[in-house]
Amino acid sequence: MKRSMSVWPASLVVALAPSLALSQEPTKVGFIYFGPVNGAGWTYQHDLGRQEMQKALGNRVSVQTVPNTSEGPDGERVARELSADGAKVIFAVGFGYMREVLRVARENPDKCYATASAYMTGPNASGYNAKWQEGGYLAGLVAGKMTKANLIGFVGANPVPDVMLYLNGFVQGARSVNPKASVKAVFVGSWSDPPKEVDAANALMNQGVDVMTHYTNTPAVVSAADTRNVASISFHSDMRKFAPKRYLTGVTHEWGSYYTRMTSEALAGHCKGGLYFGGIKEGNIKMAPFSSWVPQDVVALVAAKSKDIAEGRLKVFSGPMKDNQGNLKVPAGASYPDAELGKMTWYAEGIVVGRL
Repeated sequence: MKRSMSVWPASLVVALAPSLALSQEPTKVGFIYFGPVNGAGWTYQHDLGRQEMQKALGNRVSVQTVPNTSEGPDGERVARELSADGAKVIFAVGFGYMREVLRVARENPDKCYATASAYMTGPNASGYNAKWQEGGYLAGLVAGKMTKANLIGFVGANPVPDVMLYLNGFVQGARSVNPKASVKAVFVGSWSDPPKEVDAANALMNQGVDVMTHYTNTPAVVSAADTRNVASISFHSDMRKFAPKRYLTGVTHEWGSYYTRMTSEALAGHCKGGLYFGGIKEGNIKMAPFSSWVPQDVVALVAAKSKDIAEGRLKVFSGPMKDNQGNLKVPAGASYPDAELGKMTWYAEGIVVGRL
């Protein structure tokens, strides 16, 4: 699904053949999903974005979604089928579609393609992703303020750069308000494996963590935490309905504006491949509503820091910053180079990695 990324400008210009702009028929738009559209998580958030785009553009578009499409050859097959069926804009919502979609794009220069989390592009093929560290920092502020044990639990899918951006951003936020806080992290080796996620969450709670967060696609972690009356912060979606007792907030990813802009530009006859990297400023990362468990001073703090990030006054990875082995990664007065974000595979100070 999500993997490493290079640094992406927060703009995307797209271009298509003039015939698309002049067409009187609804333009066909395809979405390829690797999983089902459940009530929360990665695919769910992207489908909410699809719905927002469809509502905004109305009868100018005709949209088809294809869920449960395995990344790799199956994705290529579906991309070809959508293209052959007349789709002029195709969004492949997963990193694992990248190379296959590029292949299809080269064979269909009159169509426009975009792949989530992709870093490779073509003349008519784009990639789009989020600034995971920004949401991580804000979530970390909440966790750092709310933990009484100074021990926070994190369940991750795989230790790849996208996940590391969130995790390292999270611990930076937590320790900025609570220098004694540490994060115990466990990886389950899958983007969506609820039983493993529950096992990992329970293992961490058995070690005394009193706030849980995650970078996985299901509500399993927040649900497991709620069962044991442990506070939780969700990722991707607002998951409060899965954790009604001790849910704090969540990092949500909003794709409606991107899908609307991308498709609108295509309808106008523009589709040039590029890279998009959106965060708080761009509206792609937001915090879910806070529960009554979160004090108002913490809510106000998150709002202030969110504004600072959006307006460029706060860089999440500012020095001095060390890794969890004590090596200086960012000197005082500097910030981590944007060009290196897609290569982040190290753990920041305050993170302890365990195994199931």
